[in-house]
Amino acid sequence: MQELHDAPLAPLTTFRLGGPATRLVTATTDAEVIAAVRAADDSGTPLLVIGGGSNLVISDKGFDGTALRIATTGFELRGTTLELAAGEVWTDAVARTVEGGLAGIECLAGIPGSAGATPIQNVGAYGQEVSSTVTEVVAYDRRTGGTVTLANEECAFSYRHSRFKGDPERYVVLRVRFGLEDAGGLSAPVRYAEAARALGVEPGDRVPLADARETVLKLRAGKGMVLDPEDHDTWSAGSFFTNPILTDEQFAAFHARVRERLGDAAEPPAYPAGQGRTKTSAAWLIDKAGFTKGYGSGAARISTKHTLALTNRGGATTEDLLELAREVVAGVRKAFGVTLVNEPVTVGVSL
Repeated sequence: MQELHDAPLAPLTTFRLGGPATRLVTATTDAEVIAAVRAADDSGTPLLVIGGGSNLVISDKGFDGTALRIATTGFELRGTTLELAAGEVWTDAVARTVEGGLAGIECLAGIPGSAGATPIQNVGAYGQEVSSTVTEVVAYDRRTGGTVTLANEECAFSYRHSRFKGDPERYVVLRVRFGLEDAGGLSAPVRYAEAARALGVEPGDRVPLADARETVLKLRAGKGMVLDPEDHDTWSAGSFFTNPILTDEQFAAFHARVRERLGDAAEPPAYPAGQGRTKTSAAWLIDKAGFTKGYGSGAARISTKHTLALTNRGGATTEDLLELAREVVAGVRKAFGVTLVNEPVTVGVSL
């Protein structure tokens, strides 16, 4: 294992923000990951697990403890079963499954970060979520001190949530197993209307796998959602806020506020989200509350390509970012009575 002291963490995050860690350990095998976690737990040292750093907002003061960077590798394809080490680069793994002719995660192309983070967040985009293909998650259980294998139904997946996110101090993901589909070189049915339009097909149709992946990459790039060191719109955590899910009563109150603010003909985005629940669009809320693309005057601003991404324009601090996030949350709440919730994990700070 590589070990550094007073190590900068900002370069390990896509925001490029945050202070140093007292100690940074880089683990390249599952055994090294487990040894580092056990050492921290045995000594009572706070532990921060870092994968691709695409979902982290770290305090300007840094992290007083051990930061563990998981850099394990392993891509194993057996028939339609895929096993990824937690440290595998997710977007590269997606590309390899497409090349292998297997469907199920092709619309998750271009999402930054590591494979181990995907079940934690139940990563999803363009009509796909990993919860539909994850079969098992192998993790180190800090409570019992052993390795466990959790089946899909044990992971408690829901929208951008899981058992792992709900109990972040307990599990460290080591490996993720997926069940993919051999559809003769075709994608899974295209579920997302925007992707279907871009592909020139109807929702539910299948298309060549490579076409699905390339189209999603183009759509994401157009919104600043594909990492590019030269493009400050990608110095972000992607979607900073989750799409609100409202009860029928909450949605009715929200709908009334929309019409009061935007006129009787105004209709907010609304998608079924289970019995008595409706999901609406965080990006729409932000825009209609007056926070348009490029909003802001400092080093932290809303992306010029997508209202859902908060960005570091260069030279920003974490506090700059949080001030902008708080302004957006307060503005949306005042306009529509809906409270946005941040998607990235915060370390040493909160909204």
